[in-house]
Amino acid sequence: MDRRKELKLAYKETPRPMGVYAIRNNANGKVLVGGTMNLPAAFNAQSFQLRMNSHRSKELQRDWDSFGGEAFAFEVLEEIDAAKVPADEWREAVAALEEKWLDKLQPYDDKGYNTRRKEKAAR
Repeated sequence: MDRRKELKLAYKETPRPMGVYAIRNNANGKVLVGGTMNLPAAFNAQSFQLRMNSHRSKELQRDWDSFGGEAFAFEVLEEIDAAKVPADEWREAVAALEEKWLDKLQPYDDKGYNTRRKEKAAR
């Protein structure tokens, strides 16, 4: 295998940084919390959607438009160490970590841009 193919394969096999992030509005203190399998890609996608006026959170989009992008900070709240979690459990680990941060920060209503999730139906 030539060197270029080796490097390409190594890149594809390297886990991306994963975990929980926040988009913080420094003007009013509101925050959006999210979990992702790829933190750099999530920051890129969120930033792109906001700049293109197409973010799924209409309230966040309104504040972005009002305060400007310089009023917002993109933060990593917590990363998952891929070496310590089996690959087939990464998604569950991200979801659990996101739930932990949602519980901790309560980014709803006046405190943030997240919407409350409906409780799972009792079985």
